[in-house]
Amino acid sequence: MKSDTFEILARNCSQILSPTELRSKLAENRPLRVKLGVDPTAPDIHLGHTVALTKLRQFQEAGHQAILIIGDFTAMIGDPSGRSVTRPHLTHEEVLSNAQTYQEQAFKILDRDQTQIVFNGEWFQTMSFEEILRLNSRLTLQQLLQREDFKSRIEQGQPVRAHEIQYPIMQGWDSVQIRADIELGGTDQLFNILVGRDLQKEEGLPQQVALLLPLLEGLDGTQKMSKSLGNAVGVADTPEMMFGKLLSIPDSIMSRYYELLLCENLPLDVHPMQAKKDLAVRIVSCYHSASDAKRALEDFDLRFSKRDLAHADLPTYSPTPNIRDLISLITGAYANCFGISKSRGDARRLIEQGSIQWQGEKITDIKAQLSSSGVLKLDKTRAVRVQ
Repeated sequence: MKSDTFEILARNCSQILSPTELRSKLAENRPLRVKLGVDPTAPDIHLGHTVALTKLRQFQEAGHQAILIIGDFTAMIGDPSGRSVTRPHLTHEEVLSNAQTYQEQAFKILDRDQTQIVFNGEWFQTMSFEEILRLNSRLTLQQLLQREDFKSRIEQGQPVRAHEIQYPIMQGWDSVQIRADIELGGTDQLFNILVGRDLQKEEGLPQQVALLLPLLEGLDGTQKMSKSLGNAVGVADTPEMMFGKLLSIPDSIMSRYYELLLCENLPLDVHPMQAKKDLAVRIVSCYHSASDAKRALEDFDLRFSKRDLAHADLPTYSPTPNIRDLISLITGAYANCFGISKSRGDARRLIEQGSIQWQGEKITDIKAQLSSSGVLKLDKTRAVRVQ
C-alpha cells in the first residue's frame, strides 16, 4: 500500500469503521471488493449521489474492484433511511427503466471497464419463502426498531410498514452475496451497513469496512439534496440549468461543495461569486463539456452581469391561459424551467424583497396580473421568457 493511499481514500469520510481494519485490508495488496448499493427509485441522479460515486472512483484508481449494486428488489421497498413517511411503491418494470439511465449517468464518474454491475434481484428473485424466513430470523424486531427513523415515526404516530423493516436485512444480505470488503454509504446508512457486517460474520466471512460519507446539502443550504425537496442539481440537467442552480448556492455551504464535489478546499483569496462561477464551470464541464460550460458562463454574464436579458438565451415558460397572477407565474416558472419547488409563500417573499422584475422593472404588488409576453426575472441568477 502506498503511504498516501489511505489518506486519499479516507479524505472527506465522516466515519470509518474502523480505520485500523481499512489499513489492514489495504495492506493485503490485492484488489478489494468495494460495494456501493444504489436504488433507482428515480430515472436521474443528482450531485448528492456523486459524492459516493466519486469515492468509488478513487478506489478504482487505487486498483480496487468497484461493485455497483443496482437494487432492483430493494428499490421496490425504498430505503427508509431518513424518511418520515413510507416511500411510494414502484413496480419492477419502473425500477428497471430507471436503472438504465441511472447507470448511464453513473458512468460519467466511474470507469466502466473496472465496474462490476450486479442486480440484487439475482439472489432475491430465486429465494424461497423458507429462505426468507430464515434470513429474517437473523435479526430481532428490537434491533430493527433501534433505527432513528423508525423510532421517530413511531413516536410521531406515523406508520412503519412491515416491508420497510426488510430493507436493512436485504442490504446486508447483498454484502454477503458479493463478499464485500468495503461498503460505501451516506451517514444515514450506518445501521444498514452494520447489519451487513453482522450477517457476514454469521456466514463465516471477513467483515466489511464501513466508509460513511457526508450528505451534501441542497440548494437551500440546510436539507440534504433531494429531488423530492426541489433543492437538487441533476446530473442530467441542461448545462444552463446546472450552471444557474450552482450559482444560487448559499455562500455558507460553498466550502462543502468544493470539498465533496471537487475534493479541494474553497479558495480563500477569491470573491464568493467568482468561486461559484469557477465551481459551476468545472461541474458543467465534468457532466457535459468544456464548451458547454463556456457557453453557460457567457450566457450568465450576458443575462446578469451585463443586464441584457432582452437578448439573452432564456428558458421559455408557457403557462396555461388561466394563470396570469404573478405568484402562480413565479412558482410555475421555477418548477417548469428549473425543477425547483417554491411555495406561494416563497414567491410572496421574493416579491416583497424586490427580487422580481418584469421587463426590467421591479414588481412589488403581490396581486399583480400579467397579460402580455415578456422577461420575468426571478432572482439574482434566474430569469425566464414568459409566452
